[in-house]
Amino acid sequence: MKKFVLAAAFAGTASTAFAGNVAEPIMEMSPVVIIEETSGSSSSAGLIVPLILLALIAAAAS
Repeated sequence: MKKFVLAAAFAGTASTAFAGNVAEPIMEMSPVVIIEETSGSSSSAGLIVPLILLALIAAAAS
């Protein structure tokens, strides 16, 4: 019964939380930022996921 009353109280407060003005939103134009990503090469980049998978399988087997 306590959970039902608590849920009703939350539902009642949540419905009034969205009350506000119905005015049109003001959109501001922001400058476009272009970020260049450099590709770094690493010999262990392709080994991380298989090693984690192998560790999970080993943990599940023991």
